[in-house]
Amino acid sequence: MLNLGFTIGSFVLSATTLPLGILMDRFGPRPTRLVGSASFAASCALMALASRDTRVLSPLIFLALSLNGFGGICLTFSSLTLPNMFGSLRSTFMALMIGSYASSAITFPGVKLIYDAGVSFEVIMFTWSGLACLIFLNCALNWPGEAFPAPEEVNYTKKIKLRGLALDHKVTGDRFYTHVTVVGQRLSQKAPSLEEGADVFISSQDVRGASESPPEKSVPLRQSLCSPIFLWSLLTMGMTQLRVIFYMAAMNKMLEYLVTGGQEHETDILRKRAAETVGFYSSVFGAMQLLCLLTCPLIGYIMDWRIKDCVDAPSEGTALGDARDGVATKSARPRYRKIQKLTNAINAFTLTNFLLVGFGITCLINSLHLQFVTFVLHTMVRGFYHSACGSLYAAVFPSNHFGTLTGLQSLISAVFALLQQPLFMAMVGPLKGEPFWVNLGLLLFSLLGFLLPSYLFYYRARLQREYATYWEGPKKVLGGSEVTA
Repeated sequence: MLNLGFTIGSFVLSATTLPLGILMDRFGPRPTRLVGSASFAASCALMALASRDTRVLSPLIFLALSLNGFGGICLTFSSLTLPNMFGSLRSTFMALMIGSYASSAITFPGVKLIYDAGVSFEVIMFTWSGLACLIFLNCALNWPGEAFPAPEEVNYTKKIKLRGLALDHKVTGDRFYTHVTVVGQRLSQKAPSLEEGADVFISSQDVRGASESPPEKSVPLRQSLCSPIFLWSLLTMGMTQLRVIFYMAAMNKMLEYLVTGGQEHETDILRKRAAETVGFYSSVFGAMQLLCLLTCPLIGYIMDWRIKDCVDAPSEGTALGDARDGVATKSARPRYRKIQKLTNAINAFTLTNFLLVGFGITCLINSLHLQFVTFVLHTMVRGFYHSACGSLYAAVFPSNHFGTLTGLQSLISAVFALLQQPLFMAMVGPLKGEPFWVNLGLLLFSLLGFLLPSYLFYYRARLQREYATYWEGPKKVLGGSEVTA
């Protein structure tokens, strides 16, 4: 009954990702988080009540674990929008949150120690329910009703006054020259009214040199769903999820094979030794899950690398200002934000894929002590690929598509992960416990993970050529005018 309840709870957690993502994009993270924390608190309370009389109340475990899975994924999804508050460090904080989620299994040995110390199961679960109520209260008081906008989607208005020339927001870096130029042009055009002390208001569109252009239309969800970046990410994430989940499901059998050498060589002494070895290595593997929290910020740091030094994508107006500034200072062309995000994503996914290939190679080697290295690589890959994918979606796609895209990706990855069951049955059946051929096939399959960074490299090169046309043209014009001057 416990195993069936766990299966139902796990299914609810995976199956609700897509509709939950759509609802979160529609209504924002606050209602999702409120419902999730309430569901999680109710699930812990129901488990505590069911433990009082298990013969009568044990069916409550199905409802409790269903609410637990639904509430847990609600809290996880809503938390992934919070890093938008941290600007150029968004990917680092997202990786930290995903790392804390991936390493959360480390809490269960701690709970077991508390239980072994004499604290009843009811007290533990009611305490956990109380902590979920604190999350509900925090969300009700502190979380905004609307979604957290991405840093690049926040619009600012710069207010210019003749007397004092006060700026409500500082303008620094590569945008300063363009801003001063536009301000000077507008002040000269408005000279008669300025002498009378009237105020002049210059919008951020004026500062970017695009005041006459209409506002951009919102990107339709269909365009994000059909984009090659998202489609390649589905293949990469599904493949990685299958590799990671299969190892977690088959790890005990793999360790048994390393000790006994196969089913045909098993004896009572070897079985006893294998049980002791598997127990020890399983405990080490569980404790190593804490590495997710320690290593995930690295992939976030890679995704945030030099983002704060970048400028927005060029247009005709901004290219003129950037080129003029570059001619004046003899500096190189500006570093554009979208190009840098793609570069960081290429580095992040390339590193993750190399770690995944290294993990696959160590799985092929029949060495018991080498499994410690396998554990470390597995833990790093498990945290890295979720963090890199979440950061890629946040960097490339609109923030109001994040929940839907992440939910669909999670659902498809869960479907890929179902393939681990026939692979496991083939390993313990026809292959008689030998994992070599399954691991070899998965290693070759994992090479497909390099297709996503390869496409990102191609897409970045195409954008660089496109941006170069904005840069070189105004630069030549300005260079010629300076020679004339």
